[in-house]
Amino acid sequence: MAQYLIYFNQQWVGDHSQEWFLSRVRPSMAVIDEMKAAGVYVFAGGLEEGAPVYAADATSGEVTITDGPYVETTEQLGGFCVVEVPNDETAKMWAGRVAEGCGWPQEVRRFGAVPEL
Repeated sequence: MAQYLIYFNQQWVGDHSQEWFLSRVRPSMAVIDEMKAAGVYVFAGGLEEGAPVYAADATSGEVTITDGPYVETTEQLGGFCVVEVPNDETAKMWAGRVAEGCGWPQEVRRFGAVPEL
């Protein structure tokens, strides 16, 4: 089994009314419930828009913590879930279910193997 990240950037969501967003809660949570019932759910969550963002950088040899994203970007991660499934096809199926539930596009990527020591 491999773990996959299913995620979206906040900018992919689009402009919608509060009522529209509230209408997406039930279908989105239904997908999470399906994942749990199927035994593939690892974690899911949406990031709080407008909340503080911090960057940690240790490339100089000392850890520096600053406010704001590490790089200037026009896109910001909006939310994600992690599933553990047997193959790419199953991960893509779940990404499609999440896209249907949320109402906006999703990307899916497989996590690399944990390095052996």
